[in-house]
Amino acid sequence: MKTRGFTLVELVLVIGITGILAAALTVFLKPAIDSYFDSRRRADLSDMADTALRRMRQDIGQAVPNSVRSVSASCFQLVPTLIGGRYRMDSDTVNDTPTPLPCTPSGTCSAPLDVTQATTVFDVLTPLTTLPAVNDWVVIDNQNADDVYTGTNRGQISALGTPRATDGLHRLTVNSTAFPSGYDGGSFVVVPNAAQTVFYSCVGNVLYRTVATFAANQAATCALTSGAVVATDVAACSFVYDSTHGATEQSGFVWMRLELSRSGESIALAHGVHVDNLP
Repeated sequence: MKTRGFTLVELVLVIGITGILAAALTVFLKPAIDSYFDSRRRADLSDMADTALRRMRQDIGQAVPNSVRSVSASCFQLVPTLIGGRYRMDSDTVNDTPTPLPCTPSGTCSAPLDVTQATTVFDVLTPLTTLPAVNDWVVIDNQNADDVYTGTNRGQISALGTPRATDGLHRLTVNSTAFPSGYDGGSFVVVPNAAQTVFYSCVGNVLYRTVATFAANQAATCALTSGAVVATDVAACSFVYDSTHGATEQSGFVWMRLELSRSGESIALAHGVHVDNLP
């Protein structure tokens, strides 16, 4: 039996028809495919920007009161906290021995924090869900932005203990520190020694979270391309801090804006954070 193949004309017709179909499919499918990938890029950028803004908001909300500082339009600084609580402000006049009071803090004597003199040990009245570590810092009454950075109102923890049940829940020993004498709020916060201060800075197209010491050089730190990467593809960023945004000087406000761009797609998100600066 003789087998018949394709003729040249038939092959040309098939190729032509296939080309026409491919061109038609391209015309209809390419925009849909491009739209899908554009939407995916915008979603990725939006998610990254939203996560970055939420991370900054969390740090601002947990910062030492009055510690947020505007370094530049693209960089700000704060002092993060680990935990906070209330300290004993006076002796236990019922259970403390020996008398007369005040007695030396011991297993039979409470340890109040007296802001009129240097403090080395005090009792904590509130439960600490996260215990501080040796070398962490106790901060009391941060009224001015520079106080916690220069060290006028912070003492370093040297030991942790447990007092009598009537005295409090924890007993902290700190290096001898004269805390602000005019403060009567009775509260403190703890700053982790491993993260004394934090900078958020846009350098190039990256937003960094850089951990540094209290005495870090602001200009040099904000120019470093180091630290944890919070967001990439940064086209522009802006941070504005107003320390007296509310009716009193104890209400601040941080305005943050991030613009991200990738492969021709751009998104911009902004977020504002109220700052409670009451120590």
